[in-house]
Amino acid sequence: MKYGFFVSIVIALLISSCGGKKKKSMTGIDEVTAEDFIEFYPEIKLPFAYSDTSFRQNDTDSSLISQDIFDNFIPDSTVNSFFGQNSKPEFYSLGRFNNEEEETYLITKGITKDKKLLLLSAYDKEKKFIANLPLIRSDKSTSLSSVFITIDPKFNITKNISKKLPGDVVVQGNDVYILNAASKKFMLVMTDSLGEASGELINPIDTLPRASKYAGDYGDGKQNLISFRDGQREGRMHLFVHLNNEKEGCSGEIKGEVTLINPTTAEYRQGGDPCVLRFVFNKTGVNIQEVEGCGSRLGTLQCTFNGSYPKHKVVKPGSETGKKAIPAPKTGKK
Repeated sequence: MKYGFFVSIVIALLISSCGGKKKKSMTGIDEVTAEDFIEFYPEIKLPFAYSDTSFRQNDTDSSLISQDIFDNFIPDSTVNSFFGQNSKPEFYSLGRFNNEEEETYLITKGITKDKKLLLLSAYDKEKKFIANLPLIRSDKSTSLSSVFITIDPKFNITKNISKKLPGDVVVQGNDVYILNAASKKFMLVMTDSLGEASGELINPIDTLPRASKYAGDYGDGKQNLISFRDGQREGRMHLFVHLNNEKEGCSGEIKGEVTLINPTTAEYRQGGDPCVLRFVFNKTGVNIQEVEGCGSRLGTLQCTFNGSYPKHKVVKPGSETGKKAIPAPKTGKK
């Protein structure tokens, strides 16, 4: 009888000790594995939303992560370069969500007195780091009025930004990202920038190499640009397209990668993006063919990317050669 009572107590103690696994501290006291680190983040359900004003919320010490542990499991030199070498940011775990049995995503907040960072990190099913995506970076030099982040149940990451211009005019833009686990990076699949509203057009891939045969800039004027730069692999190029036809109300952008499908033709086709474009190169320019619906990228479904665009001549430093007038591109409605 006594023996049976003793066994019952032992079993009860074992069940209670195994039933609730205590999370390890991330302050540097405990030895931490990748699994411990990931499990430390509270599980959340999508959709997720966060804005730059959400940084004002106070965090508890229980969600604090030491910088040594953060650097060990979230390696990214851009994070340290943003805060600076001598700064001592505080990192807090905000949330964790999974793509079934595949990737795990972690959301981290980093703050100092003058700078704030919201970071999304992805890990594979073996708990190995894949890539980081800075969602919000805010400091005294930030010119944006507000930033709003949403992550939907299909794992589309949307960044909505707004900027106040002189005369109390507010312009907005959107960027949409998805994780490309195969290439170990987050990929921009859709963008609607603020450039045209402020009178500026910034080419985000302008500084990349342009040694390949078709790399360069095409289009006309200051608000129409088709730009290609060398890709990381042979047969691929980085792409940036910005078209603006105010008369027809067609304006928008696309940024991503194209793949050469034959010696003179490249194709834009990204996972999760219904838009498919084909670029046929010749000696003087490029012809764009809209294979599948991309009109919504230009404002309405009636707009089209179809058209022929001449290649810009590369002006060498010190050259005073001007550009010749080029016919307007065919960015009108279908």
